[in-house]
Amino acid sequence: MAGETSSNFISIGGPEIMSKFYGESEGKLREIFKEAEENSPSIIFIDEIDSIAPKRSEVQGEEERRIVAQLLSLMDGLNARGKVVVIGATNRPNSIDEALRRPGRFDREIEIGVPDRQGRLEILQIHTRGMPLDKDVDLAPIADRTHGYVGADLAALCREAAMAALRRVLPDVNVEDETIPTDVLNRICVTRDDFTDAMKGLQPSTMREVLIEKPNVKWEDIGALADAKQELKEAVEWPLKYGKVFAHMNAKPPKGILLYGPPGTGKTMLAKAVATESEANFISVKGPEFLNKWVGESEKAVRETFRKARQASPCVIFMDELDSVVPVRGTGGDSNVTERVVSQMLTEMDGLEPMNDVVVIGATNRPDMIDPALLRPGRFDKSIFVGPPDEESRRAIFGIHTAGKPLEGDVDLDDLAGRTEGCTGADISAICNEAVMTAVRRLVAQGRVPTDEEIAACKVAQDDFLKAVDKFGPKASERLKAYGDLGKIQE
Repeated sequence: MAGETSSNFISIGGPEIMSKFYGESEGKLREIFKEAEENSPSIIFIDEIDSIAPKRSEVQGEEERRIVAQLLSLMDGLNARGKVVVIGATNRPNSIDEALRRPGRFDREIEIGVPDRQGRLEILQIHTRGMPLDKDVDLAPIADRTHGYVGADLAALCREAAMAALRRVLPDVNVEDETIPTDVLNRICVTRDDFTDAMKGLQPSTMREVLIEKPNVKWEDIGALADAKQELKEAVEWPLKYGKVFAHMNAKPPKGILLYGPPGTGKTMLAKAVATESEANFISVKGPEFLNKWVGESEKAVRETFRKARQASPCVIFMDELDSVVPVRGTGGDSNVTERVVSQMLTEMDGLEPMNDVVVIGATNRPDMIDPALLRPGRFDKSIFVGPPDEESRRAIFGIHTAGKPLEGDVDLDDLAGRTEGCTGADISAICNEAVMTAVRRLVAQGRVPTDEEIAACKVAQDDFLKAVDKFGPKASERLKAYGDLGKIQE
């Protein structure tokens, strides 16, 4: 800015003003403003201004209060500033003293937020301007996938991609030579895979505290649950992939989806697949994590989670064990923590502040314990019952869990699917693991290390699966009795 306006530029960091001697901090401020006036027009840039001008009502030390008072008088006191402009920068605007945030001192407040898709594309173009890019590199898809990335994140992404390209030619470079051969320099080329690999090792700054590593679960890894998978695709993937269609039709995707059903039917597995398959940011919240013994901290955790999700939208918030954090109001203890959390959730999901491109997915096996105010359109728009799979679905689940396992020729997955009526996906997973362990026990029962030939000949037989079925038989039938139509539960 100083270069564009031909003004004198004075840059100071907030902590530079602080001094342990009485009155010296205020003296430094006066000297800076005096120098700026003598060399006007001038720009004074104060970085991390929250460190020298905090709210006087919340600080304990007298030094901070004196510095704030001195800054107030310098910016809007009896003496005019002349042609001196003061620019402050902070990432904690609410920590600055209120007296500074008024016309006459800081007249304008400009929020530099997280860049949108077009902004990310322009930043990438700037940072790759002098970079030897391969012809397969298209920056537009990279801008689409970097939700929540700020300028520093995108700069680091380009730097890491360039370093990956340099590592490929390092074996051909003699570090003792003063110059690098021209043919080696010509081979340096940043490819699309370099950007993809660099993206795996970077986290958006706006999501650093809440972002989780996305699990490697895909839609094809989940047997059955076709209706639930389709609902989740429509709510999360379609608005991203077909945004122009939604805009043309003025269609609004659901704000929230509730997955409910007996334990072990794949509710959390569906959330993992959403995290993997969607290109949106993903925040996972275990219900009890919101609860805190200190007054106001639980509600603050809810607000912060939704605030970060809005900053890094499109974003998916997954809340496991939802019944533990938003139970029916009036059933809590003396502290009423859960009631305040429920009220905060209600306002966040359907309050005055819109939830732009943020989807909430809740999972529970006790839908009857969730406050009814959450289970209405506008909050959790859709409720999907995830029940035990039918015979065809069980066959598909057996196929997924036995993939890659050495099986005998007599293994009949259709027969196993017919014998496991009422079993959930977790039950079938346990059956397959137990069958494999039975075959392993048979191999190691000899009391010695098996040879390579014996290991290669070891396979899982049908009898191993039948024994596992007897041990982990259908357990979901009794659990299923506790679940009915969600509408009946609400009544």
